[in-house]
Amino acid sequence: MATRIKQILAKPETREYFMSTHFWGPFCNWMIPIAAISDIQKDPKFISGKMTLALTCYSLVFLRFSVKVVPRNMLLFACHCVNLSAQLTQGYRFLRYQSSLKNTRAIQAA
Repeated sequence: MATRIKQILAKPETREYFMSTHFWGPFCNWMIPIAAISDIQKDPKFISGKMTLALTCYSLVFLRFSVKVVPRNMLLFACHCVNLSAQLTQGYRFLRYQSSLKNTRAIQAA
């Protein structure tokens, strides 16, 4: 098993892939969904609706890009699938929180 891994890593194509933006771009991009997932545990009053919407649109655009670029970038696709899920979760939490605030204000006003 270890010799097989060494053989794969010794190939010029493998080294070329790991030294390209086709790998490092998505690899660094994983910080966005990681941050969104860690924010799911935080209070929803800190969620920015505009930023959540922007990151949702961003992930939708790059989901399409990742499969249209040649060669397909499945690492980028996976990253944006996870980010889209996390942003949709944050968006749901934001809308639910905003709705509860409106209901609280309506009850207090009555």
